[in-house]
Amino acid sequence: MKTKVSLQGITKSFGKTPVLSGIELNLAEGCFLSIVGPSGSGKTTLLRIIAGFLSPDRGKVFIDGKDVTMEPPRNRGIGMVFQHYALFPNLTVYENVAFGLRARKLPESETKRRVERMLALVHLEEKAQSYPRELSGGQQQRVALARALAVEPGLLLLDEPLSALDAKVRLELRYELKRIQEEMGITTIYVTHDQEEALSISDLVAVLSRGTLAQLGKPEEVYSQPQTHFVAEFIGISTILEVEVISAREGKFRFQDMVLQGKSIIEDVTRVSVMLRPEHLSVWRKGERVVSNHNWNILEGKVLGQVFLGSLLRLAIAVGNTTFLVDVQNKVENRFRSGEEVEIGFPPEVVHYLYREEV
Repeated sequence: MKTKVSLQGITKSFGKTPVLSGIELNLAEGCFLSIVGPSGSGKTTLLRIIAGFLSPDRGKVFIDGKDVTMEPPRNRGIGMVFQHYALFPNLTVYENVAFGLRARKLPESETKRRVERMLALVHLEEKAQSYPRELSGGQQQRVALARALAVEPGLLLLDEPLSALDAKVRLELRYELKRIQEEMGITTIYVTHDQEEALSISDLVAVLSRGTLAQLGKPEEVYSQPQTHFVAEFIGISTILEVEVISAREGKFRFQDMVLQGKSIIEDVTRVSVMLRPEHLSVWRKGERVVSNHNWNILEGKVLGQVFLGSLLRLAIAVGNTTFLVDVQNKVENRFRSGEEVEIGFPPEVVHYLYREEV
């Protein structure tokens, strides 16, 4: 079963501290939504309101068109997986997964069918008679997921389910989770502090800032076309320049004492911010530039240092009093010395303008 979710004006405070303010959200059947934001932005509070563990001060929650704002969790048709697995230590894997089904008094034959299907889905068939203490953290989280899915919920809610795991296991389970979600076609809302995780597995990403919805969009839109300074700085790595507009129609702007070229500026403003992602910038040793395209923007700078990122190197390059971050392939020819004079280049089409102040 697939489920639609609609949030209308969700507002919540704890005492005098506002946590959520006017959240509006519509989620289609079978969609995978990730909610991201810094600590204190209201991610988990919003998820708990959707689940029915908290009530909003104002606003309504609709599931499949039904107002469930005042309904308890058991009446919402949800499955939930928490950061800490919350497995019953005295029950086997099989019994943990069967727990919700037996509570619903399903026939044992149907319970057995569903448990076996769920254990096969999470690749834990051989662990059916094991106890939680005999499993790794990743395996325990798979059991928690199987238990949530066994009751065939219309909506799956996950509250940072991978954050307690080590990096390699998190990466493996990230793609397993997406595979299972796509296979079952279940509507899913996923809270995470890991931006890369959210971008890699989601159909939509909701970015919360101080209890408001700063941006909602497809992962590539949120990354490449952030709507505010906050989203540009929170999602991924970027260099943000404060510039003066010279010609909005021609997309010309002044940075320091240079006139640079971007796309047309669509709003009638004299000052904007320019966002540049590190993978969109190129760098050359001074005098070795090979780009001949006349419309590229070229700036001179000095290398401040570099950070090893596996297959990539991230260079910090000073242009005047501004530091640019540039990602290059980890090759011998791309290893620069601190203090080395270089040129940075980027074409007009990679320039992204930020018109509005931070939410």
